[in-house]
Amino acid sequence: MSDWLPLLGFFAACFATAASGAIFTPGAWYDGLRKPWWRPPNWLFGPAWGVLFCCIAVAGWLVWREVGFGLALAVYGIQLVLNFAWSWLFFGLRRPDLAFWELCALWVSIAACIALFAPVSAAAAWLFVPYLAWVSFAGVLNLTMWRLNGPRPA
Repeated sequence: MSDWLPLLGFFAACFATAASGAIFTPGAWYDGLRKPWWRPPNWLFGPAWGVLFCCIAVAGWLVWREVGFGLALAVYGIQLVLNFAWSWLFFGLRRPDLAFWELCALWVSIAACIALFAPVSAAAAWLFVPYLAWVSFAGVLNLTMWRLNGPRPA
């Protein structure tokens, strides 16, 4: 039972990170932006992120069970902060340019988590692969929207 309580902590950390999407919402500004034809429908983002955050929480917990807190989970914490910051930059500040560069840092932190998790827990590393794929796609979408609308769309 003592191993399961920290899992709730990992879910709480992911829930707090996901809250950035509720705090910094797309709204009318986002609706008015030019978007590529291949952008997924808005309704898809919530369920996709829900699944990803479950994977992220379980992956962190698996690593914690094996090695406790250390470098791998420090990088894990960094990627959570970077994930939170993206919504603030893109929707809060309305800066797709800054959000793109921040997303590049997020991508590196996710890849670093995979590299650090792999020797500890293959399952934890694999749980981060869909996250890396989604953030890769999101990066292309972010860059495309920046190009279509400029760095500071009104």
